[in-house]
Amino acid sequence: MKRSRSLVGLLSAFAWGGLSGCTSSGQPEPELTSQAQAVSGKHLFQEALPGTNGRSCATCHVMDEDTALRPQNVAARLALNPEDPLFHRIDSDDPAAPVPTYEHLKKGLVRVVLPLPANMDVIDVQGQVITPPDRRISVWRGVPSIADTALTGPYLSDGRATTLQAQAHAALRDHSQGGDVGPHVLDRIADFERGVFTSGRARFVAALAGQGVPLAQIPVPEDFMALTPQEQRGRDVYAVACSACHGGATTTHITRPEVHAFFFSSLQPDGNVRYTPVPGQGPVRVQVPHPNDGFLPVGFSFFSYMGQLGLFPTYNASVALPRYRFRFYTDGMRQHPVTELPPLPVTASGEPLDLNPALDANGAPIAGPSLAPQWFTTDPGRALITGDPLDFESFDMPSLRGIARTAPYFHDNSFETLEQVVDVYSQFTLPLNPTINLPPVHPPQAPGAPPEALSPTQKADLLSFLQRL
Repeated sequence: MKRSRSLVGLLSAFAWGGLSGCTSSGQPEPELTSQAQAVSGKHLFQEALPGTNGRSCATCHVMDEDTALRPQNVAARLALNPEDPLFHRIDSDDPAAPVPTYEHLKKGLVRVVLPLPANMDVIDVQGQVITPPDRRISVWRGVPSIADTALTGPYLSDGRATTLQAQAHAALRDHSQGGDVGPHVLDRIADFERGVFTSGRARFVAALAGQGVPLAQIPVPEDFMALTPQEQRGRDVYAVACSACHGGATTTHITRPEVHAFFFSSLQPDGNVRYTPVPGQGPVRVQVPHPNDGFLPVGFSFFSYMGQLGLFPTYNASVALPRYRFRFYTDGMRQHPVTELPPLPVTASGEPLDLNPALDANGAPIAGPSLAPQWFTTDPGRALITGDPLDFESFDMPSLRGIARTAPYFHDNSFETLEQVVDVYSQFTLPLNPTINLPPVHPPQAPGAPPEALSPTQKADLLSFLQRL
C-alpha cells in the first residue's frame, strides 16, 4: 500500500506540474539528496580538486549549457582566455606540438585514451600487428550531458563505467590528471549528478524507479503531455520511427528486440558478413542475436569514416580522426585469431573508395559489419570494452529527452544539427531495417540523395516533438 499511495501522489504531482525536479541548470534536488549533500556535490562538481590540472567536472560539462560541451562555448572560451583549464595539452590536436592547437576541441571533442582488451591487436592494412607498447589507443568523442543519469547506466557512450562513481573517478584521473579520490567525494558528485534532470518528466520516472517500480510499469510521461497539433503528429512519428530503440519510460530502453537483433551479423574469419543461400530469395545475411544489450552498431562510425575521406559532409570531417584496424583473438594470449575488422575492402569497381561492395560467387556482398567497403574505423566503440567483434562500432542508445539542447550529435559529434540527424535517419537508417517497416517510399529531398522513409511533413512534425521532448 505504501508504494501505491506514493505512485498516486507522484502521478497527481506530475499532472499538476508539481514535479519540477532539478533541471540541467544544476539546481539542487532535495527530494533525491539532502540539502547538504546537494550543495557539497555541486561544489565538488564545479571546483577543481587538489592535485589536478585545474579542470573540474564542470570544465567540460558546462553548467549553464545543459552540462554538455558545445563547440560555440569552446570557441568563445579560447578567444577569451587561452589559459582556461579546458585548453590543456592532453586535448590539443597534437600534445607534442611546440604550440598546441585545439581544432578537435572546437568541434566539442575530447581525447579519450583506452586500454586494448587482452584479446585484441591493432593491425595495418597488410595485417601486421602495430599495437602500441602500452596497449592503449585514443579516440575523439563528444562530451555527453549528465542530465537524467539517474535513469541510465552503464555510463559513457561505450558503457565502460558501471556506476556514476566509477565514471567520475575515471574522469578525474584521465581528464583532470588527478590521483585517487576518496569514496565520499565520488559519492557526493554522484549524488549531485543523480539530481540533474532535463525535465520534470524525467524526474517523475526516476522517482518511481527509485521506489522500485519496474520500468515496464512506469507510465510514459510523454503520453500525457499537452502538445500542439504538430507536436502530437510528431509524437506519432516518434512512436513509429524512434520508440523501438528509444522507447519506454526512460527513452533509453530498447522495446523491440527484433529491431536490435537486425543490426548484428555473423562474421567470417576475414571479417566479412556471413550470408546463406535461400531458395527463392538469394543470399540472406546471417544475423546473430545479441540479447540483454543496450548498445547498437547503427552505422554512425561509418559516416565519420566517409567524412574523413571527403565522401560525406560530416561535422567532424575537418579534423583528423584515428584510422584503426583490429584483429580479435579467442583469448588474451592472442595466439588464435577470430576475425579482423574492418575487413579489407573488395569493391565492385576495383576502385579503393568505391562504396559498392563486390559480390561473391553466390551474389552476396563482400563487406564487413557496416555492409559497405571500409578501410578503417575512427572508433571501434564498445568492442574496446568487451573484446567482442559483435560490439564493433556499437554505442549506447542515449536518452532523447532534452536532445534539442545538446548539439552536436552522436559519439563523435558527426552531425551538427537535429535536422541533419533526422535527415540521415530518414535516408539511411530507417529504410535499411525492415523490422521497423518504414520503407523508402518518399522522393529524395535533394539532388543525388536517396529516397526517404519519412516525408518532409513527418520530419518537420518529428522535429517539433523532439524540441519539446
